[in-house]
Amino acid sequence: MTATVTTSDKERTAGTGRSPRSARSAEARRRRLVAAAFLLPALVLLGALVVHPIGYSLYRSFFDRSGSAFVGADNYREILGNDTIRTALKNTALWVVLAPATATALGLIFAVLTERVRWGTAFKLLVFMPMAISMLAAGIIFRLVYDHDPDRGVANAVWVGVHDTFAESSAFPKARPGRDSPLVPAEGGAFVTSTPVRAGTPVLLPLVGVAPEELPEGTRTAKAAAAEPGRVTGTAWQDFTRGGGGRTNEVDPTESGFSGMRIEAVRDGRVVDSATARADGTFSLSAKADGALLRLPASNFREAYGGVQWLGPTLVTPAVIGAYVWMWAGFAMVLIGAGLAAVPRELLEAARVDGANEWQVFRRITVPLLGPVLVVVLVTLVINVMKVFDLVFVIAPGAVQDDANVLALQLYRTSFGTDAHPGLGSAIAVLLLVLVVPVMLVNIRRLRKEGSR
Repeated sequence: MTATVTTSDKERTAGTGRSPRSARSAEARRRRLVAAAFLLPALVLLGALVVHPIGYSLYRSFFDRSGSAFVGADNYREILGNDTIRTALKNTALWVVLAPATATALGLIFAVLTERVRWGTAFKLLVFMPMAISMLAAGIIFRLVYDHDPDRGVANAVWVGVHDTFAESSAFPKARPGRDSPLVPAEGGAFVTSTPVRAGTPVLLPLVGVAPEELPEGTRTAKAAAAEPGRVTGTAWQDFTRGGGGRTNEVDPTESGFSGMRIEAVRDGRVVDSATARADGTFSLSAKADGALLRLPASNFREAYGGVQWLGPTLVTPAVIGAYVWMWAGFAMVLIGAGLAAVPRELLEAARVDGANEWQVFRRITVPLLGPVLVVVLVTLVINVMKVFDLVFVIAPGAVQDDANVLALQLYRTSFGTDAHPGLGSAIAVLLLVLVVPVMLVNIRRLRKEGSR
């Protein structure tokens, strides 16, 4: 065989006068030149867009604001001493811990649960659809979702609806006694009559401060209660005539009753009787109320529940993370679903035959087999989270942007804000690169390990 190859080589090189070794070397050089010619544009772009900016940022991070004076590691010391940047570091760490893990877990759950249902494809399409929306558009959407006003913000509309189902808010949150009213403030926000009431003598409980459109549905024009022997009667009403006129502490023809107002008769600190005002504001108590004080409990004047401050200092970071998970859970679901489709069904069926329940199959077989895919998703999301900027910038209001701050946003604010400091901004960029590099190395090692199989 060797002799044959040698003869063939001699025949191929007879006309050139070159040895077979030199011919092979020339061919290898030609291939390397062709490869370099194809790689050159990409290498030029890589150098111009990646290597040069990294090198310049590292160089610039050792200079002051103007770039004329060398300051050494002062900018890096400023990172550790600046409270705003430390907050950005803490929030970035919170993002890295919560966002990728939550999105990956939801993607895994969605992929597994939708595998057996008939409408699984439609559900996956809906979950993946947010990936088609830009971060800026998603930020605007969730800025409205988290609006504090329940009439605008979906999150608070749902939250307030659930809350009011179990703890209904008062219809008279701003009601208060008017001038020369027989009612005086009491402990806890209640109001109480200044003198005891007597059976057979109607009681007037005038209040003001409730807008006509905020009165309970079904409210009617107030009327003076009639005296009833052996009972305490009275009227609780809005002592205000629209357009002026009317008499103070008297029921006028155009004034409205406080329908649903709760009235309690209190003697020696104990409630002896209670009643609820009718649509025209009138009420009636038994003889037990004779000689007692009438109290309008604080529950009548409880402020309407306004929902949760989603974009307040405490919840703004979890709220923005929720928006990110909404966008990227579909990405995780699609990749995990593709990995799940490659899992051998024989293993799953064998485990079920051996008596394993669905949770055991999921925990002991499905998740371990999906391990490489889960690592890919998790590492990808971690790298993505380290660069998150636009969601925080758009969703977090200016008043709490320091509380929601992350490194990528702080990089922008420091480098291009009103008090720009390019040197400090470059130091933050280098720090961000240093934090991303270990994750990239893990990803490269994983890719090499898979390639060697």
